Amino acid sequence: MKTTRIKKWTSDYGLFLIVVILLVSIWQWVVNHGIIPAFILPSPSAIWNSLMDNSELLFEEHLPATLKEVVIGFVISVTAGTLLGVGMHFSRSLEKVLYPFLVISQTIPLIAISPIFIMWFGYSIWSKIAVTILTAFFPIVVSTYDGLKSGGNEYRELLLTMGANRWTIFKKIQIPLALPSFLSGLKMSVVYCVVGATIGEWLGASEGLGYFSRRMSGSLQADAVFAAIFLLSLLGIVLFLLISFLEKQLLKNKYHI
Repeated sequence: MKTTRIKKWTSDYGLFLIVVILLVSIWQWVVNHGIIPAFILPSPSAIWNSLMDNSELLFEEHLPATLKEVVIGFVISVTAGTLLGVGMHFSRSLEKVLYPFLVISQTIPLIAISPIFIMWFGYSIWSKIAVTILTAFFPIVVSTYDGLKSGGNEYRELLLTMGANRWTIFKKIQIPLALPSFLSGLKMSVVYCVVGATIGEWLGASEGLGYFSRRMSGSLQADAVFAAIFLLSLLGIVLFLLISFLEKQLLKNKYHI
């Protein structure tokens, strides 16, 4: 069983790993031969060395701060976004009033509105969480609302002929059919949370990976900047994979696949 899983994983991602190794090798060679200056694009080995040199600072102070902002922002976004999506599904008036505001909220550049959050919340964690929520809230609302609206008309009509009320139809038909869309929204949202938290830290913070990368950028330490970017990317990938695992387990149990 274990051998079969390893073979399947190799078959699925072996080519990807080969491409990554090839790209990193070319990157290292290009920088070592001076084709691209190291202060513009540091080599992978220099980034790794910087990551190890700053490991205590990054892993004990800045990474936990960013992770805390991401988790709190994600939980609030999922809770509020799901409730709003369900509310819009049940109330046509609520949908007509709120949907335009949701779209408008996504047209406002984060770099422009973040200073407003800093004025409101100061340099506390809540200014970063506010930026995170603004970034991650929209995918949750839309995926919930669209998932509940999609399909299931035949099943709905069947339950109606059997005397089912709206709550029964919602629970038995609409929630299961909306689950794949909702989980896709979760995967997008959790990655956006990392982006939002980083932007918030760039504009005003005293800790976090975004703050660290801004400070290193100011002192022209490109390898340290890339080390922070690497950790942010890794954080986003890990959180995405966690939601993907949750998605697989929920759909497996729900649809018995």
